[in-house]
Amino acid sequence: MKEEWKWGTEDDYWVRTCAWSAPGCHPVGCGLKLHVVNNKLVGVEGDEEHPVTKGRLCVRCLTLPEYVNHPQRITHPLKRVGERGENKWAPISWDEAFDTIAEKSKELQAKYGQDTVMVIQGTGRNAAMYACPLAFGIFKSSTTLMGISGYSCYGPRCAIAEFVFGTGYPELDFASYFPDSYDHPGYEVPKYIIVWGKMPLTSNGDGFFGHSLIDMMKRGSKIVTIDPRITWLGAHADTAIRLRPGTDAALALAMLNVIISEDLYDHDFVENWTYGFDEFKERCAEYPPSEVAKICEIPEEQIYKVAREFATNKPSSLMWGLTFDQTTTGGQAGHAALAMLAICGYVDVPGGVTIGQPSSFLGKWRVDTRSNLAPGQFENRIGAKRFPAAGKSQWVCNPDITLECLETDDPIKIRMAFIQSTNIISPTNNVQPQRWYAGLKKMEFTVVSDLFMTPTAVAFADIFLPVATFAEMDGVVLPHYGRNPFFIGAINKAVDNPGVKSDLEIDLGLAKRLNPEAWPYKDAQDFYDKQLRASYDFGFDDLRKMGVYQGGYTYGKYAKGMLRGDGLPGFNTPSTKIELSSLLFPVWGEDPLPYYHEPYYSKYSHPELAEEYPLVLTTGGRKYTSFHSEHRQIKSLREIDPVAKVTINPVDAEKYGIKNGDWVTIENWLGKCQMKAWVTPTIKEGVVHCEHGWWYPEEDPTEPNLSGVWKSNVNMLLPHFCVGKLGFGSIYKEMMCKIYKAQGLDG
Repeated sequence: MKEEWKWGTEDDYWVRTCAWSAPGCHPVGCGLKLHVVNNKLVGVEGDEEHPVTKGRLCVRCLTLPEYVNHPQRITHPLKRVGERGENKWAPISWDEAFDTIAEKSKELQAKYGQDTVMVIQGTGRNAAMYACPLAFGIFKSSTTLMGISGYSCYGPRCAIAEFVFGTGYPELDFASYFPDSYDHPGYEVPKYIIVWGKMPLTSNGDGFFGHSLIDMMKRGSKIVTIDPRITWLGAHADTAIRLRPGTDAALALAMLNVIISEDLYDHDFVENWTYGFDEFKERCAEYPPSEVAKICEIPEEQIYKVAREFATNKPSSLMWGLTFDQTTTGGQAGHAALAMLAICGYVDVPGGVTIGQPSSFLGKWRVDTRSNLAPGQFENRIGAKRFPAAGKSQWVCNPDITLECLETDDPIKIRMAFIQSTNIISPTNNVQPQRWYAGLKKMEFTVVSDLFMTPTAVAFADIFLPVATFAEMDGVVLPHYGRNPFFIGAINKAVDNPGVKSDLEIDLGLAKRLNPEAWPYKDAQDFYDKQLRASYDFGFDDLRKMGVYQGGYTYGKYAKGMLRGDGLPGFNTPSTKIELSSLLFPVWGEDPLPYYHEPYYSKYSHPELAEEYPLVLTTGGRKYTSFHSEHRQIKSLREIDPVAKVTINPVDAEKYGIKNGDWVTIENWLGKCQMKAWVTPTIKEGVVHCEHGWWYPEEDPTEPNLSGVWKSNVNMLLPHFCVGKLGFGSIYKEMMCKIYKAQGLDG
């Protein structure tokens, strides 16, 4: 970086920073320059010196001043003075808030046991780094989770990668490790990129900067999209496969069938660096393209074309998205997709996929806070023994069993909740939100930390803690949470807002009262400085000035003894190789080889329901204007997306008497919700996509309305505990429904 991280005058200055929530976003670390006048954020520009984002920003970053300065932001701690749901509050100091939380946690833990305190975290946010430490290292409770059925957000992909590759997250190589980016002499642009169940231009999920795909397209990369909808990328792709939702595993196995049967795979890599190829080959032979085309409802020739192009255009790569987390055979699809990369020789090579350690730097610190728990406490956390694979890879409780625990008080009584930056009853994560609502009403004490007064806060909170935006805090951003960190970026405070605190600062404030010996840090800067110096030869002030630190990348680590703890060549798996046939899965009662089965609910698995509920319901697609349930208060963004929309094909719309812009009801035997119809041929016929995360801050915030949180709540249509054998995956993208024009609502 050429300039200092802060320049200008005392009252009119600029600050260079990297973005990470809040407002919500994944840890991509986009580079920004923030303009502050009289301690007020007045402008945002992209940082053209950022080596990855190069000055490009999404609309959410561009509206940051509107967000930071919003009149409805909560900027001091609150305590409830009325009944829950009445939205009546009184301001308190941070000391009073921390003291109250510490006292109540001690009281309830003495009464019900150490694990009675439950920490529920949001997805993607900076808070994700500090939720487990809050539970393990402060409350000394093993009850922490993200309330999403089947761990269905990022965790399943990380687990499958760890089991099959023995590594952290495999990511498309977009030259992100190198200061000279695509011009790095050791880098090669991928020739063919499969973007599978992912919307990287919209979401920049987890660590990948989506517009890098545009860079690579300009340099010759061809794109394939696999999605029931034609996204922007799909419209500009070489091939767009619109498969039936939930059939991804079958499609991957059919492509592997083609690659293997036509002898298009990398024999040297398969022979030397993979395990179980012969039985894997036999399994793939069970999925001929002619039959899989019928299952997926796609042209058979698309399977052959994409498989051949992917295998023969070297190097090529593949991106796997949320679809692999939110379908019941998503784990098997992920296993097969990773196998495609492996047998074609695209692992840890220029233009293929990069791989990192399963957990490093801050990610490792987060896990290490388990040492604060009593012997056996972590191992006995909710659901860990019932689903040992998830118990090994996920440091949290099983969300589905936790809901049942809330309802039955078995095996423990949970009586305190710390809801950390998640609007849990909105249609953002958990299925059956009304059951979660009832379970959380049983809490004797609840803390909510967020930036705005959400339906979740109004319904449950006794104490509300206001969270800082990234413009108001110091921090560090790590792509992929340390599982494949292309760089380390500095989050530099630009605005001083003493009434709010970052998630880390909240942890530090509570740690001083509950477990100070485990938190030997003066403040957030001291914490980051010590964490950095433990792994690097620089501290936080040095990172501030660098803006972004890139440590470079070594290709072919598996052949150089750089992936295993013993320093020997190979992968960190039981076989020391990429496991096409897993040695771990049978131990946990799972097939060692990938496979496909029908979704829990489909026209084939439940033909008796198909006549009444003929449509496939899918949800979870990303939007430019919101991060899950966030940004609903931002006027300029709501002008773009004013209400929840359901996407429906014109053929289906005509069949059910629906016109574009009509309010419609989406319904099945579990529940119903209302949205506006968006009629477009971009979605596959027979499929509807419902937007998630919707609530309406302009509506009455008190109970029972709770800012309209139930009106467009598609998660009410999703069943509880429909997960895969290992506990991963759910049916967010493969449910059944019907649709009809709503009565009494304006079009």
